[in-house]
Parts: sequence; C-alpha cells; structure tokens
Amino acid sequence: MLKRFKLGQIVNAVGLKGESKVYPYTDYKERFEELDSLYIENKLYNIEKVRYMGEMAIVKFEGVSDRNAAEALKGKYLYVDRENARELGEDEYFIPDLIGIEVKDEDGGAVGKLSDVIQNAAHDVYEIEMADGRKFMIPAVGEFVLDVDMDRRVMTVRLIEGMID
Repeated sequence: MLKRFKLGQIVNAVGLKGESKVYPYTDYKERFEELDSLYIENKLYNIEKVRYMGEMAIVKFEGVSDRNAAEALKGKYLYVDRENARELGEDEYFIPDLIGIEVKDEDGGAVGKLSDVIQNAAHDVYEIEMADGRKFMIPAVGEFVLDVDMDRRVMTVRLIEGMID
C-alpha cells in the first residue's frame, strides 16, 4: 500500500509573495485548509495559509517567500501521508488502493485487473485490463460493481452484452 497520496499539482506562482496555485486532485478542495503540512515531492512544507481562486487552491508554504521560490515549485506534486488522508465513507476507496485489484464476474470467473480509474463529473469509470492485454471500461456504479473486497483484493462486477469487445 502506498504511504502517501497525491493531493494536487502546483501549476503556477501567484503574486510576488511566494504563493502557489494548486490544481487539486481531490473532490474536496477545502482539504488543503485542514492540513498543517504537505510534501512537495519528498520535502515536507508547512502550510501558512490557503485561499481559493475558482477551483484552484492558492497555498502559501512556509519558507517560500517570493515569486522566484514559488516558480521553482511549478509542476511539482503535493502529497499527504496516509495517516493524514481523509476518512473515507462506506464504499469509498483511495484510487491507488484499487489499482491492480483482481476483477471477477458474478459467477466468479476471472475478468482481469483494474488498471486505471478515470474520474469525471457524473461518476468514476474503471478501466479493466484482461489477461490478453485488451482493455474495457465499466462505470463505477452499483449496477455494475457488485462488491469490492479489499481484504481479498477482489472486485465483483456485472458484465452486460457489448461491454467487452
């Protein structure tokens, strides 16, 4: 299991005082307000303040005091330790924990492995890679995803005609 989760990416510097514009990889951008510190790549930075510009978080990190220092962080990823990650609700999972999980059909037959999770506005879509290398998509909704057993690392899905080419 991963020890850290990617929480966002610094996309630019803002102003002259060392603020960074962050594209959040979370559906809850206010998450940045709840944290005291974050890793930028492998270095821990304390958070001084957070504000928002549309869907972007504007974060001021301790020790990043001018535009040049903020620009040096552009393109870098922000990470949070697993123990500081958000509490998940029932039937919610961290994407890195799902990747590689075995996928079976309702009869217990092997389908493949979950290779990616595509996030969109309506709902997530799971990409399943079959043993022969072919891939197909399945909506991450209860109609198709019947069970996820993280202890056994098995996902049970309902396949319908035309889902697999």
